[in-house]
Amino acid sequence: MPENTAFLATVYGRVQGVNFRLFVVRCAREMQLKGYVRNLLDDGALEVYVEGGKEQLDELLGHIYHGPSRAEVDRVDVRWSEYSGNFKSFEVRR
Repeated sequence: MPENTAFLATVYGRVQGVNFRLFVVRCAREMQLKGYVRNLLDDGALEVYVEGGKEQLDELLGHIYHGPSRAEVDRVDVRWSEYSGNFKSFEVRR
């Protein structure tokens, strides 16, 4: 059985207005991950909180570092944490 874990990532660069949130939602749902993605209005960054199997989270993180074609990712700050099981799906938050 895969080990479940979680991470909170803050993604900096040209990540708003380029369909990054939809890109993350699509990837996360395909991997059956749970959590959310949202814009951080103060600094133009994105926040991604996701839970699931470690292997799938590593794969999603790889997608986040590259982003969709129009995005330019400058930096990703990641904090790993324990799996909570509090999420039923993966969604966009406002």
